[in-house]
Amino acid sequence: MGGDVGKAGFWDHLDVLRGVLIRIAIVTVVAGIVAFLFKEELFSIVLAPKDESFVTYRWLASLGSFMSPGEEDGFSVRLINTGLAQQFMIHMKTALCAGVLCVSPYILYELFRFVSPALYDTERRYATRVVGSGYLMFLTGVLVSYYLIFPLTFRFLGTYQVSGEVENLISLESYMGTLILMSLSMGIVFEMPVLCWLFARLGFLSDVFMRRYRRHAIVLILVVAAVITPTSDVFTLLAVSMPMWLLYETSIFIVKSACRKSARTGLGVQEAI
Repeated sequence: MGGDVGKAGFWDHLDVLRGVLIRIAIVTVVAGIVAFLFKEELFSIVLAPKDESFVTYRWLASLGSFMSPGEEDGFSVRLINTGLAQQFMIHMKTALCAGVLCVSPYILYELFRFVSPALYDTERRYATRVVGSGYLMFLTGVLVSYYLIFPLTFRFLGTYQVSGEVENLISLESYMGTLILMSLSMGIVFEMPVLCWLFARLGFLSDVFMRRYRRHAIVLILVVAAVITPTSDVFTLLAVSMPMWLLYETSIFIVKSACRKSARTGLGVQEAI
């Protein structure tokens, strides 16, 4: 029960939290070092979307050949380095990001184990659902960005030319910054259904409300997409806003189902909290 945690003092909790943070830091650093040592394997994954042999481009090529037989659809984009220590620093940052991603289940486990004694059984059950589903949705958003949104954006912007005399030379820093920012942004955006479900179960949100303000939500989605996109072109804006709109429409059905379940069980805000 949540009341058991009150037997420990503030400094006791602070000591426990410090131990949790130290364990998380150690595991993250170790995972980052391991990722740093496997440089070839790490960057073969990170740099894969720049090659025309990437799975997304192969799928698009096969679809294009099916729709228009006999047409070739290849492209080539070169990455360059513009700083003396830039490649080494990018290697370290990428390895650290990969380490955090790999040990993220352990990080969530440690944080949940620290917080769970302060929760009641109902709160712990809801927290488990929200954290678990939220984590899976975040990973889904990262994968959607890696396999769909970023490759399409990179291919369009990396091969776009105002003239055949101007060659595109994309810096490694620009490539990595765009990839990380878009992956993180889409991971956060994909939390929308989970948050909508939680608010619906608590009685704060209904499908009727979401349908009534659908047009307002579309405008807000376009604004958010314009803020989180690293570039200002219309193509990237649409590539980011379309999944967000689909998530909103999906969330309407999730909220409708959650509201019906709450009505059947009689669960309201007070019981959920």
